[in-house]
Amino acid sequence: MPLKPEQIVTHSGVVVLLGATSDATARRDLADLLDHEGLAEAPLVAADGGADLARACNLTPRAIIGDLDSLSEGERRALPSDRLHPIAEQETTDFDKALRSITAPVVLAVGFHGGRLDHQLAVLTGLTHHPDRRCILIGPEDITCLCPSRIALDLPVESRLSLFPMAEVTGTSQGLHWPIDGLTFRPDARIATSNRVADERVCLSMDRPGMLLILPRPALRPLLAALSRSDARWPARAG
Repeated sequence: MPLKPEQIVTHSGVVVLLGATSDATARRDLADLLDHEGLAEAPLVAADGGADLARACNLTPRAIIGDLDSLSEGERRALPSDRLHPIAEQETTDFDKALRSITAPVVLAVGFHGGRLDHQLAVLTGLTHHPDRRCILIGPEDITCLCPSRIALDLPVESRLSLFPMAEVTGTSQGLHWPIDGLTFRPDARIATSNRVADERVCLSMDRPGMLLILPRPALRPLLAALSRSDARWPARAG
């Protein structure tokens, strides 16, 4: 059950959330965001061992949030104490702890897409736990977010657009090669991966939170623009 959030980081713009990896792919993804997407001044937040990714890129996060079991004593001493925010409960992941503690228009999460499958599944579940938090997972090939109740995206015709349900969801679409109107989606039944864009503007609506939207990595700017235009936001879940 999602826990009541404690607001640790509040920002009026994009916040970048770092996962517990320092591999070359994650370092490239982070460098690309900061150097080429106009986010050099965005606050960095580390989900526990995400501090390793920051250190590998010679960066210091504004906050390190999680159970902090991945930080050595040396790392703790090297970091300003006011940036360490331990959350001891073990019912949720460090990603969940960090996401629920950030208030921002959009969170871009680096270092969570790929790697261990069980970790990635836990992160995808975490997105559904906090439908009121707009978060985009950034990977080298794909970006993923929880689809809002309404969104209009400007995308290249024939580009890939996948939808994957984490719960029972219905919706409508305009601009897709295979429309989703009138269909019921469930993770153990009908899914909607590998659809294609048929019109330059794609409009999606969902009846409830639970549908993941998966796009190619170059669609980050259109997705950010679409989320900025839309005032449609799921309410927080009671918990």
